[in-house]
Amino acid sequence: MHDQEVLEAMRTVPRHLFVPLDYLAEAYRDGPLPIGYGQTISQPYIVAYMTEQVRPKSDFKVLEIGTGSGYQAAVLAEIVDSVYTIEIVEALG
Repeated sequence: MHDQEVLEAMRTVPRHLFVPLDYLAEAYRDGPLPIGYGQTISQPYIVAYMTEQVRPKSDFKVLEIGTGSGYQAAVLAEIVDSVYTIEIVEALG
């Protein structure tokens, strides 16, 4: 990762708030974790990589399809103007 804004966003967003209580001890491990309903929170490296690939700017408005845990949206929200996210699994949304 080279984008300093992405790295700062990753440092700022508390990943442990996006994982189930049963996985708090593993929240900062660089691996995916189950969040229920057959879904996972992506590993931190992948979230950082995907965010960097978007090349986000402060004036961007982002639409995310598949909110999941909300972690990716939270990371993006540290950088861009607005994040809109849609989740089909009601309990996750």
